[in-house]
Amino acid sequence: MNIHHIRNATIVVEYAGKRFLIDPMLAEKGTYPPFPNSPRQDQYNPLFSLPTSIDKIIQDIDAVIVTHLHYDHWDEAAMEALPKNIKLFAQNAEDAAQIRNSGFKNVEVLQEDTVFEGIQLMKTKGEHGKGEILKLAGQVCGVVFKHSDEKTLYVAGDTVWYDAVQDVIATQQPEIIVVNAGDNQFFEGGSLVMGKEDVYEVYKAAPQAKIITVHMEAVNHWALSREELKSFINEKDMEAHILVPDDGESYTF
Repeated sequence: MNIHHIRNATIVVEYAGKRFLIDPMLAEKGTYPPFPNSPRQDQYNPLFSLPTSIDKIIQDIDAVIVTHLHYDHWDEAAMEALPKNIKLFAQNAEDAAQIRNSGFKNVEVLQEDTVFEGIQLMKTKGEHGKGEILKLAGQVCGVVFKHSDEKTLYVAGDTVWYDAVQDVIATQQPEIIVVNAGDNQFFEGGSLVMGKEDVYEVYKAAPQAKIITVHMEAVNHWALSREELKSFINEKDMEAHILVPDDGESYTF
């Protein structure tokens, strides 16, 4: 498998001969207003340009997975760029209906037993924060990839560390884990995705896995920088296990 980190949560996963585009935010730098009630209100999103062209990102994509519809995971630029007949997986019927309303014709709701071209895709639970903020953040999901020719991959999505994430790791034993680790926050309500202590919990639950941290520094309400996370990884002697990619970086496993 190859995992190409594009920007924010956008990744291209080559798995068992198929190419998946996950959570495409493809807008040019500064296209959207900042998320409100959060840091860096003078900075428009996304904060950085794409590391390569949209045409190269979407080239030969076999399927798209959208874990939820927040614009930093599914934006107007992606809707315009992707062919309307592409295979697209959404987390639930409500998201699927909205995506179909944008003109996409081949939309399927991801299940716990979905199979695409011989690849098992298992929808997993996520919590986009803790407590009251969950009502505002809405539903999200992750996905586990399985195939006899590949290592098991778990893309956790926009979630904090909690028991359902631990359960996925315990039951599925993923060898590669992608976590959204920017510790993004509003001024009230706490973390919306994993921070460094959450990443540490993932490591403790899966000490043999390779963990890739994404969703960092790309939108205005981030709270954990790559450099701070790297320092924390060094402190905890996790350098051999946790990868902190720059935009455009890729890994083969």
